[in-house]
Amino acid sequence: MITWYDVANYALAFTVVLGGMPLFVSMYQFALVGVHGAKNHYPKCRPYFPKVSILVPAWNEAPVLDATIEILMDMDYPLESLRIYIIDDASTDNTPELMKEKMEQHKGNVFHLRRAKGGEGKAHTLNFGIKAALKDNWTEALLIMDADVLFEKSALRKMTRHLVDPEVGAVTAYIKEGSAPGNLFTRFIAFEYITAQAASRRAQNVMKFMACLAGGAQLHSKDNLMDIGGAIDTSSLAEDTFTTFKTQLGKRKAIFDGNAIVWAEEPDSIQSVWKQRLRWARGNIQVTRHFKRLWLRKSMHDKLGSLKFFIIWFTIMLMPVFMIIASVGLVILFFTNFPLSWFLFKLLWILNVITYLFVTLYSFMIDPESAKKSWVEGFIFPGLISLVIIIVSFIPELLDRLVEQAIYAGTSEVLKVSVQAAVLFMYSWLAVCMIPAYTAKIVETKPKLKFLAKPLLLISGFGPLLCAITFASYVAEWKKQEMKWDKTEKTGKVAIKK
Repeated sequence: MITWYDVANYALAFTVVLGGMPLFVSMYQFALVGVHGAKNHYPKCRPYFPKVSILVPAWNEAPVLDATIEILMDMDYPLESLRIYIIDDASTDNTPELMKEKMEQHKGNVFHLRRAKGGEGKAHTLNFGIKAALKDNWTEALLIMDADVLFEKSALRKMTRHLVDPEVGAVTAYIKEGSAPGNLFTRFIAFEYITAQAASRRAQNVMKFMACLAGGAQLHSKDNLMDIGGAIDTSSLAEDTFTTFKTQLGKRKAIFDGNAIVWAEEPDSIQSVWKQRLRWARGNIQVTRHFKRLWLRKSMHDKLGSLKFFIIWFTIMLMPVFMIIASVGLVILFFTNFPLSWFLFKLLWILNVITYLFVTLYSFMIDPESAKKSWVEGFIFPGLISLVIIIVSFIPELLDRLVEQAIYAGTSEVLKVSVQAAVLFMYSWLAVCMIPAYTAKIVETKPKLKFLAKPLLLISGFGPLLCAITFASYVAEWKKQEMKWDKTEKTGKVAIKK
């Protein structure tokens, strides 16, 4: 007979199993990357050179604008089909003087649009440029990019070739971290982008949906942009994701081209990463709320309304929740049903081992160039403590013997308590790892404690830092904090890697 005690244990066991969901999703998406070679949009492509208006929102971006404009002008794309609009968001630096020179140097190709009043955010700035670019009938496609992004010579034509298919409304490129020189943080991001872009977006191509077009490199057909309202959404911090959803809800495809490569300068400190990713995470929550009627409703969209997209979207957005409930489930089971907790713990970490090896090693195959410069950060991405647990999980018999001797056998009380404390720590670490990651963010701002920031990050891991940021986004949205566009400072140190 099943008792309430059994039901409670089964429920707790389910929370631990649920905690493994992000691992399954990650494995699934990486497995689909192998299918992308045979199932992609390339057969429907051919050389196509529409008249493209390039929109570059800029606020005090003078240090990077000169290089950005020159590289755009040097692309393997017909100059007569190219217009570059620098949308100056009332900059207070020397952007106006620089743009006067650039317009004179590249007459008919480079234009300076200056807003009298700025500070409203990227979406408002873009809409100012979109309105200007669509005033006449010249524009056939619009490329939205960031001021610091550097396009490889072939990137734009590799993107436009997809627009020859009238079913395609938008195309996004592969943004790679290009800071020169880089540091620990930029190398973490370089590795992360392999998984979050090169792998995940290829998998989404196979599944025929796209979660988000990269905000720094997204190409839209004029028809698509007009059909979604002729403007970028200004009600959230995730204007690029809103545009992605609206494109697909408008019955057009959003495509990722991993061969269209652009380079960007990414945050080089915990504070900068936190500021950037908190904006992204809050934007995702806002998207989730706005499109609440879409979830699990295939009648609204066959792909975005599918169970598959629902699982992928929410396992990413709710990652900290999965970590916390799995950890809580294990800790409670430690006291109520230790054998079950120990079995589930080993199961979860063995799955973690498999996923860790599969994703890490596969990433080296997907983008060897980026992996070569960030391979150390790739291996320590989950954090040093998690890495130790992962290594120990390779030999579960060792853990079993230690636990059996300490907990089940008549060993000394000191050893028994020590092993129990170690087990509880490992159970808790799934969630607790976010605390030292958050602490690293705090101490980085303290001159006398700043030296602790990197060690704390290495101990906790870059992945847990991203989860801590996501958790902070829940709090920020719950408190209804101001939707402030915290711009990441750019220094112009990005370079195209040869």
